[in-house]
Amino acid sequence: MLTIQQIKADPEGIISRLAVKGFEGEEPIGRVLSLDERRRALQLKNDNTAAELNRLASSIGKAMKEGRKDEAEKAKAAVATLKEEQKAIAEELAQAEMEMRDELLNIPNVPCDAVPRGTSAADNVVEATGGQIPELGADALPHWELAKKYNLIDFDLGVKITGAGFPVYLGKGAKLQRALIQFFLDQASEAGYLEVQPPHVVNEASGYGTGQLPDKEGQMYLCNLDKLYLIPTAEVPVTNLYRDVIIPGESLPIKNCAYSACFRREAGSYGKEVRGLNRLHQFDKVEIVRIEKPENSYAALEEMKAHVQGLLEKLGLPWHILRLCGGDMSFTSAITFDFEVYSAAQGLWLEVSSVSNFETYQANRLKCRYRGDDKKPKLCHTLNGSALALPRIMAALLENNQTPEGIVVPECLRKYTGFDIIN
Repeated sequence: MLTIQQIKADPEGIISRLAVKGFEGEEPIGRVLSLDERRRALQLKNDNTAAELNRLASSIGKAMKEGRKDEAEKAKAAVATLKEEQKAIAEELAQAEMEMRDELLNIPNVPCDAVPRGTSAADNVVEATGGQIPELGADALPHWELAKKYNLIDFDLGVKITGAGFPVYLGKGAKLQRALIQFFLDQASEAGYLEVQPPHVVNEASGYGTGQLPDKEGQMYLCNLDKLYLIPTAEVPVTNLYRDVIIPGESLPIKNCAYSACFRREAGSYGKEVRGLNRLHQFDKVEIVRIEKPENSYAALEEMKAHVQGLLEKLGLPWHILRLCGGDMSFTSAITFDFEVYSAAQGLWLEVSSVSNFETYQANRLKCRYRGDDKKPKLCHTLNGSALALPRIMAALLENNQTPEGIVVPECLRKYTGFDIIN
């Protein structure tokens, strides 16, 4: 969340930048500033009351020692009254702090100056394009038909045992899935990311820490009895490893990667873009997460983008990078780049990765700090990216690599699959 210092330093600037995300910030920012004034006034009153209590306590001891019993009794009565007042002030102060935190939790991150204005995906900016779009014959099949033809994925069986959006991978389909996971993890390790195997469920505090709560509560699966959430991405548990931690400055940057299953309700999704593997409720993904000093985070962002681009080039997939406009960005992001691959049989660009810098927004929620050269704790910058999400990668590989002889496996995956072609 935004810090009160950020808001007080430039409230009009904050309101102006929030408008880039389509967020009307004037009223909530005004409420935050008002609550902060109230909080500071109550804190001053509380501090003055505490000082008066200390003074009276000292005077009681002195009066008793000097035999001024009546004076001591009056001071004791004043202490009792002040303690009641202090209790009421403390309750008011706690209420003001809670109300201010609730307001801050519902204000999105401020987009950085490089984020273009816009209201939807149509306003995103294509930054770069690479790879060759294959020319398929008129008889080319979409991936869901290829999956059926070669017995790679059974969508109907998934519906039977769970529901729509939970496919069952079979035979070479399962092996190709596992090969992609191992390839992405190995590439991340070679790039200096420490592998982590996190839990697939998180508590409420973790959801608030990375900003899934309260913003995306309706998109997460909740285990009601235990108030635990199935993770929508490994970003949540991995970033929360550093919640309430002060990191030594010399330990930064921190680079983690993690494979996990991901669970998303995807409420309201419909249309041709959700067929087959295009949009699932459960899918596999390898995530990269970085904790950085603020002055290094944008260089780290470029490094992460280059890493994802390199994966797509090794897989031989046509790709492009989009700089998201304010209206298409997430609640928590300061800037996001989406990678899309072209799925030739469908004639669609499919998102396979989002790489984002959150600046201090998540770190403030998490209380993730580092100790600088002056030994004072400072908020870190957090970043993450998909490297990569598997379903749409699988869809594009199956469609783009189909031949009359079968589906050709990219060379970089063959040592993991043990086969060169699916037929």
